[in-house]
Formats: sequence, structure tokens, C-alpha cells
Amino acid sequence: MDDPIRFAAGVGPRRAALFEAIGVRTLADLVEYFPFRHERRHLRTIEDLELGQIATVVGRISSLRVRGLSRRSSSRTDAPNRGISRGPAVQATLIDNTGRCPVIWFNARWLADRLEPGATVRLTGKVSEFDGRPQLVNPRLEFLREDTSPPPRDAPSCLDPVYRAVAGLPAPAIARTVRANLDRVLPHVADWYPDDYRTARRLASRAAALRAMHLPRHEDDLAAARRRLAYDELLLLQLAVQSARRRRQTAHAASLPLTPEIDRRIRRRLPFRLTPGQDRAVEQIAADLAGDRPMNRLLQGDVGCGKTLVAVHAALVAIANRAQVALMAPTEILAEQLFRSFDRFLTGSRVRRDFLIGGLSATRRRELRARIAAGELDLVVGTQALVERDVEFARLGLVIVDEQHRFGVRQRATIRCKGPDPHYLVMTATPIPRTLAMTVFGDLDVSTIDGLPPGRCPIRTRIVLPEETDRAWAFVRSRIATGERAFVVYPLVDESETLPLRAASREHERLSRDTFAGLPVGLLHGRMKTDEKQRVMSDFAAGRTVVLVATTVVEVGIDVPQATVMVVQHAERYGLSQLHQLRGRVGRGRRAGYCLLMAGSRAAADNARLSVLASTTDGFRIAEEDLRLRGPGEFLGTRQHGLPELRVADLLADGPILRAAKQDAATLLRDDPTLSHPGYEALRRTLLARYAEALNLAATP
Repeated sequence: MDDPIRFAAGVGPRRAALFEAIGVRTLADLVEYFPFRHERRHLRTIEDLELGQIATVVGRISSLRVRGLSRRSSSRTDAPNRGISRGPAVQATLIDNTGRCPVIWFNARWLADRLEPGATVRLTGKVSEFDGRPQLVNPRLEFLREDTSPPPRDAPSCLDPVYRAVAGLPAPAIARTVRANLDRVLPHVADWYPDDYRTARRLASRAAALRAMHLPRHEDDLAAARRRLAYDELLLLQLAVQSARRRRQTAHAASLPLTPEIDRRIRRRLPFRLTPGQDRAVEQIAADLAGDRPMNRLLQGDVGCGKTLVAVHAALVAIANRAQVALMAPTEILAEQLFRSFDRFLTGSRVRRDFLIGGLSATRRRELRARIAAGELDLVVGTQALVERDVEFARLGLVIVDEQHRFGVRQRATIRCKGPDPHYLVMTATPIPRTLAMTVFGDLDVSTIDGLPPGRCPIRTRIVLPEETDRAWAFVRSRIATGERAFVVYPLVDESETLPLRAASREHERLSRDTFAGLPVGLLHGRMKTDEKQRVMSDFAAGRTVVLVATTVVEVGIDVPQATVMVVQHAERYGLSQLHQLRGRVGRGRRAGYCLLMAGSRAAADNARLSVLASTTDGFRIAEEDLRLRGPGEFLGTRQHGLPELRVADLLADGPILRAAKQDAATLLRDDPTLSHPGYEALRRTLLARYAEALNLAATP
């Protein structure tokens, strides 16, 4: 199972490098490189071909012609294609015992030197019509021995696996390699569960499931294989998440109780009464902080729901109990925004506070580190600079992380190690769908703030077609004329030679000169120095600039109540949740907000994400749609979470399997916490191999 892929049948050093590029390094990886779909193949003679059918025909090439390129020079020249505009085309006639069928491959330079009259081949493709006869266009090609017999007329249909290919490693080559090695590998596949466990859950054996994923005999065979492998993935994930939770429940944290007097003093500092959703979150967090086990809680809510006020309350509870609080944000802009928000609420208080970011001078950072270590600061807001090795807290009691998924696994683990098992609160403005909360955030308790604070105005969203651009800019100018401000967001800082996208730097010049001539226009992007970013944001907040051209650096944390218009250029290029975050930067004051999604073309305007965003402002529905459209890896960033990609399981479609896996994981860990039963040896080994580092699991004895 652990043999390097270069020793597999049909794979040498050159092809091994191609397999390694797609993550296939061993024979075990090969049998777990699953097809992304299965194509029903009907074994047919030429006489029995039906229009529209995907058919497989075995026959002999009787004639061959190359259009647009001389066959003799095909591998040595880039002569222009004189026949058709799609590049060299190879035309052939396939014959069997029942008839003949024209075949054509477009743009098939590679085939011109390989295919010869008389070759016996198997072709698989969709049957179309040409001159009243069936024709195959761009069929899949396999070369066969000359004595291969055509299929009988009553041959059953079958399911062909279709693999994701890469340059130099086409799907048929992957399929041949898998078939050539499957029988060698499968006898060595150990099942993860005892027989009685599998029988009770009606699961196929793992070896049978792996075979059926590659060579299914029928749909039922494939469905049973997929169910078994999806269950395996989800059970592994649940075991990892629940093991992490169980381990933390044995840790000890300082109790930080909320007394009625502390609560009254905190609430007097808040600008308005908390909403019912905020109050409920405050109660849940306070109950956790009062316990002697580390809090491990996710605070989620839609854009603008008031998470910062809840975080302020939690921080002040900890500080009132003489504990230090660290608040970590993903960007310097967001860190400064959060610090200013906290500073505004704490004006006149005795809370000692400061912020630590990488852009500060070395002298300033040394001074802050010394004050943190001496316990002279109660609240420190910062970026990943907080996790640097030489940052030490005197009595860290609470860690608050904003937008956790923007940090790597090691960064999140490091900040938690800055104190002896501190309480841990995660905030996110990306609502987490229930299925994802059960997996990626399964080791966290969840508090959800529903509803928005009073005074928040609705945001109107519209998709702008290319021909409507001038009218859209006129609308933006009309809003600015009433004293409002606008964001204009671009996907790139500078123009790219490979991507046909507008960039913030160049467009800032154009908009200043043309569209917003006579108006002060600012520019903000991530490459600027810290003090320059702060100056640009201060100018925009104070109204010294009324249009801010930016990249997605403004996606989270920017709070300018006078900003009412968000223009997103090339909106089809963004994820749904990211667009929702950008939209949330406007409408934060007493005036209505507007979000204009400018599509790069008419076709781009039909993008499914844009349609969803234009139809709803419900962040939870948007998050569900984003998960459905992009999958969990893209939704949150699989690499950032340190979680292996789910190859088979679908978090939306496999809800019942996920719930069963969650329950089974809880039972397994209750009855056998170390999975020491001999029947679980392969499961335990796989769990540690895949998740030990990602979720900081210790290898249990």
C-alpha cells in the first residue's frame, strides 16, 4: 500500500512525476484517486448506434485523413490550419462486421502521428449524425490487439469512470493505470471496522467499495460504494473533532464570573440596549467564562448584527476578573478598526489597552511586548504579530479571534498557547451552515446572533450589465451629491498580463480623471504601508475623500456610516460569501445602502452567485448556497483549516450520513476512547495519519 507510485504497473519515473502532481504518491493514493463522474457506456455495433447515445464501438480504422496539417510534418511544424479554424482535424472511417461510421477528432495534432489505417481501436463518445449516418466526434480512443472481438449485439451497458486529467496524463491513461493495479492492491486493504459494526450499519467492505468506485457493475453497486466511502470520511472527521473537544474538556481554565454589578457597569458603557440575540449570546459566553473548563465558542451572525458589542462584553468580564485579553484580527486594517471600536466604548475607563501589528517600528514593538509580559496591558488587539514567539502574556485569560478561517491552523494553535488554557471565543460574519458547523466547527459551541440592531437600513442589490455602466456611475455620483460616500472594489491591485481584469491602481487614475472628476478619490490596497493605509481610511471616514477605490482589503471590519454605495467590479470573480461581506460595508448608518455588482460581460451577469446575492440579504441562506456552489474546501479554505478535502462526501447531500457518523463517533469515543479494539486498528492509524497535525491531536497510547 505504501509502495511509491513509480513501482506501479504501467508507471515509470516520468509518469510518476505526473501522478505525484495530482497527489498520487503511493499505490494507496492511486486506489483512492476516485473518478469525478461515471459515464454510462453502451457497447454497440455500428449498425445499432442510436443518435444522442454515449456508445462504445470496437472496430478497425479503414481510412484516415488529416485536415489542416500534413501528417508527415505534424510533429515538427505549426503550419496554419487551412481546413478549419479549430486546428488540425483527424478524420477516419471505423468499420466492424455490421457497417462503417465516420469519426472526427478536432484539434488533434497528437493523434495525427499515432493513428494508422488498420489499427484496431475502441472508441467511446456521443453519437451524432453526418450525411444521414451516425458519426462520432472527439471520441475517447483506446488501442486494442488485432484479435479483439467486437461486442455482441445484446451486450449490456456499463459505467465508465471518468478521472480528472492533467497535462501529460489523460483520463484514459489514469483509468488504465488504476485497472492494472487494482487487483494487486485491494487484497492489502484493511477494513476500518469489525464485521458486526459493518453489518449493523449495512456498509460494504472497504475493499469492495474501492473496487466499485473504479469499476462499478451497475448503479446500485456504485451507490453502495459511495455511501461506504462517504461514511468513512465523515466518521474520521467527527472522530477528530470530537477527540479535540474531549481533550479540551479535561483542561482547566481560570473561572471568570459575571456578577450583577460587573454586568451593570459594562452595559452602561454600551451605546444602546443589546438585542435579544446579543443578550442570548452574552448569557452563553458568561456561563462558559464562569466555568473551570476553557470556553471554546463560535460567535456567528450576519453582517452588521453587532458581534463587536458582544465581544466587548466578554472582554470586560475577563478584565474585571483581572485577566488579560488578546483579540486577533486577520488584517492590520481590521485590527485597527476593532481597536478603535473598543477604544470608543472604553473612553474614560481604567482598562489599559493598545494594539500590536507588524507595521509598527521595532522600538514600539519591543515596548509593547515588555508591557504585555509585565501585565501592564489588560487588552491587546493585534494581527498575527500576537503569535510571535517573543510575545508573552502575564495572565492571559481570554483569546478572541475574528474571522478564524483567515488564519492558518498553527497560528490559531499558537495564540491559544500564550496562556495556561485560556478561554477561546471565535467570531465570524460568515454564517456557518449547519452541516459545516457539525464538521469544521464541530469542536466549538455555537452562539448565533439573529436579527440586526435597531437603525440598520436595508441594502438594495443590483446586477449591472456592461451597457448599463454609464447609468450606474451616474447613480453613484447622485448619491455622493447628497453627502454620501462610495466604495469601488477591484479584484487586482495592478493589471495582469494573463488576466483580462481591471485593476485598482489603474482604475483609480481613470476614475479620478473621468468618472469622478473634481471629487476626492482615495486608493487602498494590501501592499500599502500601515501608516499609509491608516491615513487613507481616516480621510475616507472623515469625508476628505468621498470615493474609495480598493481591493478586497475592505471586505471585513470597515465601518463608515456615511458609506452607502458598494460597487464591485468583475463581481462574477468573487465567492458568494465574499460578495455578501463586501455588501455589508454599506448601509451601516441611517441611510439605505446600495450594492452594484458590475459584471465583466453579459454572460458573466448570468452567474448563479450574483443571482442569489441580488435576491436575498439573508446571510444564512447565502452561506448555504455558497457551500452548495463551491464546496467546503473553497467556502472556508480547506488548507487554512488544516482539514483534508472530502473526496466523496457531500456535506449538503449527505446530511443523514453525517448525522449517523456524528452519533457513531460519540459512541466509539465513549466506549473506546483510544480505539484500542483490534478491529479498529486501521481506523485509528488512518485517523492519526490524516488529522494528528491538522487538529493538533496527540497520538494516544
